[in-house]
Amino acid sequence: MRIVGGEWRGRRLAGPKAEGIRPTSDRLREALFNVLAHAYEDAVEDAVVLDLFAGTGALGFEALSRGAARAIFVDEGRQAGGLIREGIAALGCGDRARLIPRDATRLGPATEGPATLVFCDPPYRKNLAPAALTAAAGGGWLAPGALILVEEAAGAGPVLPPDFEELERRSYGETAVTFGRLEG
Repeated sequence: MRIVGGEWRGRRLAGPKAEGIRPTSDRLREALFNVLAHAYEDAVEDAVVLDLFAGTGALGFEALSRGAARAIFVDEGRQAGGLIREGIAALGCGDRARLIPRDATRLGPATEGPATLVFCDPPYRKNLAPAALTAAAGGGWLAPGALILVEEAAGAGPVLPPDFEELERRSYGETAVTFGRLEG
């Protein structure tokens, strides 16, 4: 796994050593960041990123590499926490990145943020994205109008809670990515 664009282009990220973490592929990350740069007025530049179910942190690190101001990684898994801490150290971005080892569906009140760009990549087919996004919005983690990307299995039902507007859904093989905004 590597960073595909920006300041750290080509830098390697540590990958999972066991089952349970499904990193977003380099190709899919490249496609998503191209969409963000061209269809959403470069939503990454100076963004405060919230990476829910962060896993390896690849999406948040990619955003930092491409000009995001800060990234908040949320994942309660021990292996994920280790991979994210390793990435922060290897990239030297401790002043711009923070790991919060917490269940993304039970965020509680914001300690960081508010985020302007959110990546939500939960385990597929478990309907966790709506709960995590509701918790993020309810806890004050999201800025009004925050752009949301939810990665889920193709064919999954709606992935955004009621207070979010779906902008578009794009399919990438067995994966679908829903782009949305927090209304209000």
